[in-house]
Amino acid sequence: MTSKNMSLKNKPFLLKPIGKDYLWGGRRLNDDFSKGIPMQPLAETWECSTHHDGTSMVASGKFKGLSLAAVLRHNPGLLGKHYADLGELPILIKLIDAKKDLSVQVHPDDEYAFYHENGQRGKTEMWYVLDASHNAQIVYGFSHDIEKDVLAKSLQDGTVEKYLQKIPVHRDDVFFIKPGAVHAIGAGALIAEIQESSNLTYRLFDYNRVDKNGRKRELHIEKALAVVDTHGSEQPKQPMRVLKYRRGFASEMLCRCKYFQVERVLVNTERCREMATLSSNGDSFKVLLCTNGCGIMTFGEGEVLNIFKGDCIFLPANSIEVKLHGELQMLLVRG
Repeated sequence: MTSKNMSLKNKPFLLKPIGKDYLWGGRRLNDDFSKGIPMQPLAETWECSTHHDGTSMVASGKFKGLSLAAVLRHNPGLLGKHYADLGELPILIKLIDAKKDLSVQVHPDDEYAFYHENGQRGKTEMWYVLDASHNAQIVYGFSHDIEKDVLAKSLQDGTVEKYLQKIPVHRDDVFFIKPGAVHAIGAGALIAEIQESSNLTYRLFDYNRVDKNGRKRELHIEKALAVVDTHGSEQPKQPMRVLKYRRGFASEMLCRCKYFQVERVLVNTERCREMATLSSNGDSFKVLLCTNGCGIMTFGEGEVLNIFKGDCIFLPANSIEVKLHGELQMLLVRG
């Protein structure tokens, strides 16, 4: 490829996340991922986001120092032809450190959110478990069918937990959470979350906890009861996963839905001279989230990005070909 043709291609760039200090968070996002965010606790990092409640910043390349929201608003072609009309990301990628249990909650679907939340998106999400303590659990639906009036009463008298289905979680587990499904991440889980670009959460139950100001957090019982699926949930099964290998590179599909596609990518070029290659077409952007290891990304005429555990890289649509070298575990997310 000539230098002239290279210049017409979009180039990848590193993102800098915004942090959230929710009361249930811990220290691992700073300790294990070197986020360097002065929050205690640090519950979430929004790694790739243009949502108005927290937008990522660009940390390398010609857009360095600008918000990702501003960059994509003024350069919608970076999203690809499928999303250029949006002018913003349709997805949001987070890291979550649950030192304590998250609230029992539910999310609306797109239709309910559009009509009842001023045109916002609903929230479909996927969890990939990066690590979990030996007794970590999640709440995943109800153990059996429950009538809404019974559910409402259990919320009022604080007995809802007896109806919840709790599932042990382990490193490398995958869970898909549909709108309407009651759920909660339990203490001891470290999770990567890929979701629609939405911050709509309806809390059903929060263990009567108080925030740093001594106030109980707001519940959203009426809206939650309007959208909740009260049928008993089957125990979630881990998806069938097949690693596809090529020299220095392997990948497996974790989740595919109408909103996003997520693959786990393993790069190990220590024993081969060929680097793993990656690019994107004009249809959609890609995002790489490094969950372990370190390495380098090279592209263009000798440009280099060093990649460390926890780094998030935006690969625009119609991207220049990039080469990966090192020992890396990554999530590859497509819109």
